[in-house]
Amino acid sequence: MMQYFTNISGGNVRSLWPTGLAAILDGIVRVFPAVLLVDIFNTMYMYFAEPQFGLDTTRLWTVSILLFGWMFISYWTFSILYDKSYYVAYRQAASGRLELAEHIRRLSLGFFNRRDPADMTNLLLSDYTQVETTISHNVPQLISGIIMPVFAFAGLMFLDWRMTLAMFVALPFGLLLLWLTNSLQERLCENQVRARNEAASRLQEYLGGIREIKAHNMGGDRFQRLRLSFQRLKETSIQLEAILGPLIMGAMLLARSGMTIMILVGSYLLLDGSLTLPIFLLFLLVGTRIFDPLTAVLMNYGEMKYSAFSAQRIMDVRREQPLQGDKNINPNGSIVFERVTFSYNEHALPALKDVSFTIKPKTITALVGSSGSGKSTVTRLISRFWDVQQGEIRIGGQALHEADPERLLQHIAIVFQDVYLFQDTIGNNIRIGNMNATQAEVEEAARRACCHDFIAALPQGYDTPVGEGGSTLSGGEKQRISIARALLKDAPIVLLDEATASLDAENESAVQQAINELVAHKTVVIIAHRLKTIQHADHIIVLEQGSVSEEGTHQSLVLSGGIYAKLWGLQQNAEGWNVRA
Repeated sequence: MMQYFTNISGGNVRSLWPTGLAAILDGIVRVFPAVLLVDIFNTMYMYFAEPQFGLDTTRLWTVSILLFGWMFISYWTFSILYDKSYYVAYRQAASGRLELAEHIRRLSLGFFNRRDPADMTNLLLSDYTQVETTISHNVPQLISGIIMPVFAFAGLMFLDWRMTLAMFVALPFGLLLLWLTNSLQERLCENQVRARNEAASRLQEYLGGIREIKAHNMGGDRFQRLRLSFQRLKETSIQLEAILGPLIMGAMLLARSGMTIMILVGSYLLLDGSLTLPIFLLFLLVGTRIFDPLTAVLMNYGEMKYSAFSAQRIMDVRREQPLQGDKNINPNGSIVFERVTFSYNEHALPALKDVSFTIKPKTITALVGSSGSGKSTVTRLISRFWDVQQGEIRIGGQALHEADPERLLQHIAIVFQDVYLFQDTIGNNIRIGNMNATQAEVEEAARRACCHDFIAALPQGYDTPVGEGGSTLSGGEKQRISIARALLKDAPIVLLDEATASLDAENESAVQQAINELVAHKTVVIIAHRLKTIQHADHIIVLEQGSVSEEGTHQSLVLSGGIYAKLWGLQQNAEGWNVRA
């Protein structure tokens, strides 16, 4: 039970204390009127049993006033319960989502290779919504449903132990039924969540690939994966309800049967003369008050079980260890790869095998090689998106696996081949490079990146919103905005992942001019497929199948007659190609 509360609260059980105390207070308030009603009945009963003593009207008026006043107390306690429950639930969900998003940001990219993007979306949205509902509705019911029977059992035992045992004798059997089927319940919940995530993944795939689906006429029955995922979700949802429903109803029936047993036992004891009518009535009234919250708990048991699985998924991600390290680096030192071997996961072939080279400070180093040779892997390891399995990477003499990942990335500017712009204004997308930059600094970076003119020509200038991913801009425009980000960051290490690969001649010229502004007096690592763009690089490293094949300057590599010379010859010949009818 404690593990359940730990997971639901995101590891902060103390945050549920206000909700728990309010639930206990509300439960006590609900039971107390039953005692007053029994007192009224007892006063009336004594009058009819012994009329010579007369009716105690003073006592009746006192109890009636107490009942009337108790209405306001009940309203007050219910308001507290309502406010505490919902406030805690919404605060927990809001802060929990932000904390989890920040935690995810600090994880290595290897974590994302193991998780489906739709699964992470469901985690942050659907799972947290389930937890939010549980904290606001189910947790107060659960606390009240547990505490009140315990209090009632302890108190009623002093009145009549026979009636108390009769009331609670069937409850353990209902709980035993749920305990014996716990593994089945967990398996059903897990299957349904997996089906839900699979359906979300397929839907995301369908919407993301709608252009290709339309282009290849993949409509109707030919797109089976989406239909089958929804079919699976329907089947697992029905299975969850069809099996859990009877189990929960069975547990409720057993628990509620305690009232029936108590009435039978009480009737026998009344006839036997060993139980008075007021005590019997007290057990009836208190029993209904006790079993009502317990029944509510059992009715929502399936939802709580499902939410427990959602909470466990959240906690599993929160327990993922981010990259460790607290050392700072000297970004003006050399970048050294020493016998580095790296694989993206334990089942994949190594992306880099026993790679060693040195990148000198304030030089331009180009990485060349065929697709899949390991070029992008090198830049990602320099950024410490992953840690290597063997060997060591050092920057300025400091081992990278000991460096603080946050401070490391402050010294690195990255321009990716596929630029992503957030659904925000152009100015704010540039300001990602430096969130404290002034408008004048943003515009200066845009000018140096050769994108100020086209931004100024837009209706709202730098306040022009762009679609998600920058869908309202061309590839060249997005690339220049990305370079403006890097210029604004002004980091001493610059990583360029084939920034001009997919641009037309006009855009390529503008972007190349922007890159020249960016790399001045920096340590630059550039991935290049067009070899003519890196002829003047200080150092060229040729990668082949994850290993360093050769390295040197452009001139020395061409003269050596190796892989680089072959690639250079092929590209020189390709410049004369043309298409004929």
